[in-house]
Amino acid sequence: MKKYGSVLLMIVLILSLALTGCGGSDEPAEPAEPTDTDESVENGEEVEPSEDELDIVLLINGTLGDRSFFDSAHNGMQLIEQELGANVRTIEMSYDQTSWEPTLWDVSEQDWDIIVLGTWQMQEFLEEVAPEFPDNRYIIFDTSVDYSLGGLDNVYSIQYKQNEGAFLAGVLAAHVTGSDMEYADNSQNMIGFLGGMDIPVINDFLVGYIDGALYVDEDIKVYVSYIGDFSDSPRGKEMALAQYNDGVDIGFNVAGQAGLGQIDAAAEVGRYAIGVDSDQAMVFAETDPEKAAFVLTSMLKRVDNSILRAVEMHLEGTLPYGEAEALGIKEEAVGLANNDFYQENVDQELRDYIKEIEDLIDSGEITVRSALGMSTEELDEIRDSVSP
Repeated sequence: MKKYGSVLLMIVLILSLALTGCGGSDEPAEPAEPTDTDESVENGEEVEPSEDELDIVLLINGTLGDRSFFDSAHNGMQLIEQELGANVRTIEMSYDQTSWEPTLWDVSEQDWDIIVLGTWQMQEFLEEVAPEFPDNRYIIFDTSVDYSLGGLDNVYSIQYKQNEGAFLAGVLAAHVTGSDMEYADNSQNMIGFLGGMDIPVINDFLVGYIDGALYVDEDIKVYVSYIGDFSDSPRGKEMALAQYNDGVDIGFNVAGQAGLGQIDAAAEVGRYAIGVDSDQAMVFAETDPEKAAFVLTSMLKRVDNSILRAVEMHLEGTLPYGEAEALGIKEEAVGLANNDFYQENVDQELRDYIKEIEDLIDSGEITVRSALGMSTEELDEIRDSVSP
């Protein structure tokens, strides 16, 4: 049975609205209390989920404004509101991990039809909370709960075949490096990868990226760096500059808000970048078109599409709660952004070739290796094989 919201969350939300808001800055966000981006506190009173509409809340274990992963999830909520007429809320829990579990407990006591949350950092919390609220429905993205623990039949897990999309990014990068393109003027055939953390989901991007590059050039080198978090964009810029200065002429950032530092670095030194999750060139197109021009494309991880798909299936009664699904190219959950910058800067022949590769992955003729479940020794071997 659904339960009413707690007084604790109401107090937290009221205080946080006075202190924080949606961040649009490239600078890392300061830790903050959870805040509701859709103003679910009005006139000092908490707005409860409605009685007549489909009510869905998204918990972000970070902040908006990363122009990447979390923004894509929030866009999914907006799509749900626009296309399905649902009542939606997004709560930014900040990067302060101590707020995450209490917020999940508090929201679970409220009368939401679906609670959406994501990333591996929330997995264990959900494994503890969901069994206590068997009548609630949860969707967790970019990870999966351990269903063998029991009591998780009310949780649907979305995983992504980011290795497939990253393979396409690797194919592109391998063609760009050492080419006669305007900002690829070196002959070292070395590409860059900037990860947020050395964890399986980020390394799944890396393995796909390496495999795509090797598909084009078996002698290519890949300069790999890890920032250590997903919010420190100055650190991301520093590490990206080191890569570019050492001869990388195109780099792929997989680091959320921290990865925006690579785009800053690319614009500063005149080299190419590949964005991630959201279409990062188009994000900057209006506010900073000179910066956007250095982002050839982005490897889209369509968190937004996948959340919309899940809610549509929930309404149809076909969403497989109690199971995990992995979504890839076939489900249009990953791929490269085909925007104006991509079309203007990447010639038609190469774009056609990458589309052919995408079709081969879709059909199963190309199988991309995955870091998920891969041993540390095997992963180290792959990284070492392409190390400069």
